Amino acid sequence: MVVTWILTLSVILTLLAFPVASDWTSTPFNAPSYPLAVRTPYLSAWFPSPEGGVALNQAWPEFWTGATLGWAGFAKVDGVAYSFLGESSVTNFTKATQVSAEFTSTRSIFVLSAGPVDLTVTFLSPIEPEDLVKQSFPFSYLSVSASSGDGSSHNVSVYTDITGEWLATDHTAAINWTTTTGDVLTHQSQLKNQTEYTEGDGRILQGSMFYSTRNVDGATYQTGSSTVVRSYFISNGKLANTRDTNYRAIDNNWPVFAFARSLGQVTKDTPQYAVFSIGHVRDPVIKYIQNNGVTFEGRSYYFWSTYSTISGAITAFLSDYSEALSRAKALDEKLQTAASSISSDYADIVALSMRQTFGATELTISGSPGAWNTDDVLMFIKEISSDGNVNTVDIIMPAWPAFMYLNPKLGEYLLLPLLQYQATGQYPNKWAVHDLGAHYPIADGHDQGLDEKMPIEECGNMINMMLDYTQRTGDASLVKAYPIHLNQWAEYLVANTLFPANQLTTVDFDGPLPNQTNLAIKGIIGIQAMSVISRKYLDDAESADSYSSIAASYLKTWLNYGISSDDTHLVLEYGNQTSNVLAFNLAMDKLLGLNFIPDSVYSLQSTYYENHLAKYGFALDSRSTYTSSEWMIWTAMTTSTSIRDSFIKAIHNWVSSGKSKTPFTDRFDDATGSSSANKNRPVVGGNLALLIL
Repeated sequence: MVVTWILTLSVILTLLAFPVASDWTSTPFNAPSYPLAVRTPYLSAWFPSPEGGVALNQAWPEFWTGATLGWAGFAKVDGVAYSFLGESSVTNFTKATQVSAEFTSTRSIFVLSAGPVDLTVTFLSPIEPEDLVKQSFPFSYLSVSASSGDGSSHNVSVYTDITGEWLATDHTAAINWTTTTGDVLTHQSQLKNQTEYTEGDGRILQGSMFYSTRNVDGATYQTGSSTVVRSYFISNGKLANTRDTNYRAIDNNWPVFAFARSLGQVTKDTPQYAVFSIGHVRDPVIKYIQNNGVTFEGRSYYFWSTYSTISGAITAFLSDYSEALSRAKALDEKLQTAASSISSDYADIVALSMRQTFGATELTISGSPGAWNTDDVLMFIKEISSDGNVNTVDIIMPAWPAFMYLNPKLGEYLLLPLLQYQATGQYPNKWAVHDLGAHYPIADGHDQGLDEKMPIEECGNMINMMLDYTQRTGDASLVKAYPIHLNQWAEYLVANTLFPANQLTTVDFDGPLPNQTNLAIKGIIGIQAMSVISRKYLDDAESADSYSSIAASYLKTWLNYGISSDDTHLVLEYGNQTSNVLAFNLAMDKLLGLNFIPDSVYSLQSTYYENHLAKYGFALDSRSTYTSSEWMIWTAMTTSTSIRDSFIKAIHNWVSSGKSKTPFTDRFDDATGSSSANKNRPVVGGNLALLIL
């Protein structure tokens, strides 16, 4: 009887300490994982929230791989301590009660009740597509705002720290750190032993973490053991302004780098807030192969062209918070309004895609201090989770809409590294290279031609993207600079695309297959796109006529082979009547405005999708039950409005189902919703495809 009573009490106390999802509102829905600080492949902090939801103070944030990132937050209200971030093991505090969770394109916002005070915890990862300096900052914001919830005045102070877990997954690794004071307080921490351009479990073993806040009245700092420092704040409501210089391993008494801020008296009408910045900086950023195939250029973040010191960059970043927040809200509203014109479900999908897309990229320049070359801008993108490649062409292609919608110039910066490398003549194959390097951040090319072979896929992608960029911007400089390669890739398509050999496509997990209908049409559309490039931008009418004639002839043959014998759908491979395919490559015709594909093809596919749609979408092809969010959205460009909306609803049902706790998984089972290893990939930028149509 006593044992039963104790167990019951234990369950009640547990429920009181750990609220369930029904205790708070989730807007627009409970995300599988909330982006917290997501700016680069290595500043990528998320908060997992699987089915049922998890309060912000019930678990630790994670790196995109799932490794723990120690990030703690406490508030002291009228002498009583509450936790609002992380799951600390110290004592003498109460967990604040989560009231709501929300995500937008740029922000994740949590409201928690700390007794009589409401805390609004905002994680802002800016997306600044038209300001290269700001977009290149590898920093993110944490803002903690406090207001009275009962109408009375309350004394409030807030605390936050990070651990060495932000530097490496190997917690036995030795680290060191410094704290600088002045107008800004900054904790800088780094691995004792570093290796340039080297990853460990997806983390870069190079550079430093910077945790900062403005040095205003009431700001204090401390470094030391996690239990000592956190307990000091819980007891005193401030920190000791002391430095621990016993440099050691990440897990040796868990050194933390902490700040506290007194917000003073807080009322409902006069809320107060504190802002912190977190960032990971390394230099050089990218190892980029030069045209002799032997030497490499170490490229740096673009922001160095404006700021000569990290402290100057951090000061500017923190000082800009109010304006950055205003710009973020404006971008959120722009995307929300545009996507909502299609549907509210679509707006939700777009919002969850944005930080993940841009968080895989880094903007770089060449040169050195005092001699930066701002005319030499290159953007690099990591193929996260499915591989670690640099500037993978069939990753850029599905992600393309996000960049085209927000600033098409970013498309040029993504393609230029690939084009420049192939123009050196070091890549030996006649088709377009698959990527610029097997292991990010080393862009060392493939001088032996041993990159993953996707000849038709990448040739078609490069031609189609270059035409889209040129049409969208009116800037023909890109196609005029590389006509030899464009024609080389087009000629490869002419020779190989009508009856494709046993080749891989972007759906490479299903393996190679000959005579793929969807692959062939990508190549055929690529030939037609090359006709437009030749006629309109290269002043080569003869080549334009030839490419156009070939494309028309190929299309006629493709229609005979690619459509099932009962004229109901496109088959996966020529002649295989039991196969089917999500024909997302048809969207290239719509994207480029070619009006090349007969409407009858779009019509029959729409009907087929409608009759065979599973709970979470339509499978990529009949070899598996996996579908893909971005390719369904691309495909929706080619369907009826009702099927477009059905695709959107299916994706929304999946991403809001609670079946995942990772960053947006773009590939999942169309019936069960089980997800693949694909997570945090920038390809979700393709979820904006309907906005660029």
